[in-house]
Amino acid sequence: MNRRDLLRLGGAAVVAPAPANRLETRIVRLELRQRWTVATSSSDYRDNLEVRFAAQGVTGVGEGAPLARYQENAQQARQALEAVRELIQKSDPWQFARLMEEVFRRVPGQYAAKCALDVALMDWVGKRLGIPLYRYFGLDPREAPITTYSVGIDTPEITRQKVREAQDFPVLKIKVGLDSDEATVNAVRSVTNKPLRVDANEGWKTKEEAARKIQWLEKQGVELVEQPLPAHMIEETRWLRSRAHIPIIADEACRHPADIPKLVGAFDGVNIKLAKCGGILPAFRMIQIARSLGLKIMLGCMIESSVAVTAAAHLSPLADYADLDGNLLIANDPWRGVRIERGKLILPDGPGLGLTPA
Repeated sequence: MNRRDLLRLGGAAVVAPAPANRLETRIVRLELRQRWTVATSSSDYRDNLEVRFAAQGVTGVGEGAPLARYQENAQQARQALEAVRELIQKSDPWQFARLMEEVFRRVPGQYAAKCALDVALMDWVGKRLGIPLYRYFGLDPREAPITTYSVGIDTPEITRQKVREAQDFPVLKIKVGLDSDEATVNAVRSVTNKPLRVDANEGWKTKEEAARKIQWLEKQGVELVEQPLPAHMIEETRWLRSRAHIPIIADEACRHPADIPKLVGAFDGVNIKLAKCGGILPAFRMIQIARSLGLKIMLGCMIESSVAVTAAAHLSPLADYADLDGNLLIANDPWRGVRIERGKLILPDGPGLGLTPA
């Protein structure tokens, strides 16, 4: 092509179209080391959604953990993102906040799907900038807290075995919410005097039952209790709060930023989980809202691989409490990310999430 032809075409012939973004979705089955039982469910594995977002020669990885409690499953999560594939693939990834806003507008529910995309985008941003995600948010990794190690509901003998296996963790989180609560806690206390945190997962059905349980737990060295009553029983929890002497943390009652103001006075803090709220960006927003209202912050997780757990860990310097051990409960984690040394979260310093294949 000569100069005259180039001028006639306005130079268009030498301007290559920008390559489209690439979106990959797949369902990953995470096998549990032991059957996981809480007050509302029991399972041997979890199916999560893994997302890869590629643009400009960089690939970000994300994960979302759907729960039946919120009427979500992995297949629906995958379908939700496939429905907005065109939007994702044609959007400017540097305008990630605007993209996620549009995904939230177009996709009803399916917060685990949104979480998987959000995490992948933020991993991409960190990698493109060449910095770990905690630095993007202006955080000091040395301020990451100690995480609890969770012990699911089981027989007293297996409970004791689980506690012994968690000897490197200075604080334990014990699942309760059934008639066997006292036997469970007594089993724990028979082998350790470590501080305990308990999670009832909405298992206690009346405020009077919850009050009795908490008053007993206070005498067992329990530091706090999560979600003692069903999520909708906020006024009953307000009554309970006036009778409890340890903090009460909202979990199932706190899913989204708009939930937080109505919890003031009923709860002392909120458990923020990326899969519940839709990812890192809404979780960061929830932290700011909760802090402004004087509430404590717990960062929690579902049964997740190191992708989602590491994503939450990058925000953990902002938290008062951490419960980021979901990856330790699975036998086939495909990734390595955040490490734990005697309970202390050690954030990876690689760009983005800082993940490496297992």
